[in-house]
Amino acid sequence: MNDPFAGQATAPARLTIEPAQMRELTKKAVSRAGTKQWSVDDLPWTSLRPEELTDTDRSVVKFITFIEDHIPGYLTYFLQAFPVADGDQAIEEFCFNREYFRFLISWANDEERHASVLTRYQIEAGISDPDTLMWELAEEGRKKFALPYETPVQAFTYTLVQEKATQLFYQRFKAVAQEPVLRDLLHRLARDEARHFAFYSELVGAYVRRHGLESTVHDLKDVLATFRMPLADTLNGYWRWSMKITDATSYDHTEAYESLVRLVTDFATAGGRAAAVDLTEFVHRIRAI
Repeated sequence: MNDPFAGQATAPARLTIEPAQMRELTKKAVSRAGTKQWSVDDLPWTSLRPEELTDTDRSVVKFITFIEDHIPGYLTYFLQAFPVADGDQAIEEFCFNREYFRFLISWANDEERHASVLTRYQIEAGISDPDTLMWELAEEGRKKFALPYETPVQAFTYTLVQEKATQLFYQRFKAVAQEPVLRDLLHRLARDEARHFAFYSELVGAYVRRHGLESTVHDLKDVLATFRMPLADTLNGYWRWSMKITDATSYDHTEAYESLVRLVTDFATAGGRAAAVDLTEFVHRIRAI
């Protein structure tokens, strides 16, 4: 297939990859998801031991339920950013968005399962009751989710970092949790987030391979300089809540920045080594703040 974007400008705001390449990346990710499916009923609910939950455990479960339950807002954002119902868009853009849509639906299914299992866990463990929880989640869930980025590679880079940070958090939480069903649940969540991270790693890598790190590093640095975890600016009490959780789990979301550094360093050509070093030093400065 000929490259439909050949000859277009490669300024940071216009970086693209072929729809055919997105098709192959999406096909691989969706296939991988199909072999790793699990259901809420797969957890050993009869083994639940609520008495083994600490107050911190209960607080963390409530926190991550808010984050995962916001999937309608996350999905709405990406469907608006990469529309598949816009008759005025170029055919090449539609083809790219249509292929990405296949991943989004698979991803949204995973995230909706996360929301459902955490909701059930709260109820089964006596952390909340169904009606109270529904209204609490609705109060936050109706708030709009948005990202301050204009280019696809920025949105994809943000999601790469966010998925890795979420994976790391679930792994850290599992390391300190004692309740057996919660540990099982966290293992499943971390595994799903790792799959999502793998897709975005390959996707951002495709941009770097095609355009070179010199052309993409500005967008990558812009994301890292402005990065906030989902709902950081909308969830009531987010910062106070997250700081307590960070202390309890020894978690630092900026660890995820290192995964982006490793990715682009691997893809950097000889001519892009200086840009790779620049990005590495940039990340180290951010993490030192």
